Amino acid sequence: MPRLVSCNELLSRQGHDLRAQCRFAKAVGYDALELAVESFPADPRALTDGQVRAMRQTAADEGMEIAGLHWLLSSAPALSITDPAAAGETTDYLLKLIDICAGLGGHVLIHGSPQQRRPLSGTPDAATYDHAAELFTPVASACLDAGLTYCIEPLSRDQTPFINTLADARRLVEMVGSPAFKTMLDCSSAALAEEESVPALIEKWMPTGLIAHVHLNDSNRGAPGTGADDFSAIIAAIIASGYGGDLSVEPFTTCVSAEVTLAIASATTRAHLQTHGRAMP
Repeated sequence: MPRLVSCNELLSRQGHDLRAQCRFAKAVGYDALELAVESFPADPRALTDGQVRAMRQTAADEGMEIAGLHWLLSSAPALSITDPAAAGETTDYLLKLIDICAGLGGHVLIHGSPQQRRPLSGTPDAATYDHAAELFTPVASACLDAGLTYCIEPLSRDQTPFINTLADARRLVEMVGSPAFKTMLDCSSAALAEEESVPALIEKWMPTGLIAHVHLNDSNRGAPGTGADDFSAIIAAIIASGYGGDLSVEPFTTCVSAEVTLAIASATTRAHLQTHGRAMP
């Protein structure tokens, strides 16, 4: 049974601390939070084990769990998965995030961070993939040891030219060759970058086992229920596929406020889940 998860950056950017984020998300029907690295109380390289334990306890006190992490590199602009000169520092940073995610009780790390994956000018496409696969190999190994999954996120072409479709992501996943390194479906980016509809992509790709996470968002960059995308069909396809991972709401723009936006998304998603015969408790 999928959990309904809220990404936390809209609430964090509105000034809510982790306790307030958890309390609000719980009140409007979410089961867990997915944390943007930018919302941490300190640079992850300086975050102590005690601070990580305190974050996990705060969530637990409010009846919430931490599902995982996303926006992994966006608050570290000098890092890159495509620039060999930044490879060592980037790998160390990601290994630290794996430790933090495990300490928080999370299970997944979502790698979007479009600015930190732009190919170097003049670098052949194959060389960019080769470098990324080499960089992610020890990252995937650390995730496997920690019982976590690392997902490379296909993003729309207006964000980055590198890994825009699920087929692109599969190429990198197969090069890394680890059961702990997979891809995920971001509904907004998929609607903008793929030739097939999101429900058709779900039907095609879920049986491959390559998709380990889903972000629910509208192609207008808002939340389910705030745009024109057919989330009834998307949720129906997810249910029919047998997907049992998290459904994580990740809007980039607000409708009135972060609170209103996330409340609309929760109500919309749960209504479709109930309509299609898979109501969450």
